[in-house]
Amino acid sequence: MPPPDSEPDPVIARQILSYFLRNPQAADSLEGITRWRLLEEQIHRSLLQTDAAVEWLVSQGYLQEIQPGSAVRLYRLDSKRQADAVQFLAEHDETGPGRSN
Repeated sequence: MPPPDSEPDPVIARQILSYFLRNPQAADSLEGITRWRLLEEQIHRSLLQTDAAVEWLVSQGYLQEIQPGSAVRLYRLDSKRQADAVQFLAEHDETGPGRSN
């Protein structure tokens, strides 16, 4: 544990306070607070990584964005590039020798 006089990260302190303001009846242990904070961070990081991957797949022509400009972006496989997509996956198979699923 950090010494009692150490300065907390203000971002983390605001996240925790914001949670308790949104959920005024909540009570949790230090471990519990840590778990939901880590989960929220992981989801946010995963969302950013997924967004980057989807945008790359669109830029490479494997996916098409349908209904561009709408509030919810939707994507689908570009049927003209299906064979290319299969080839791309075969060339970049991560379950080859020495790798596990």
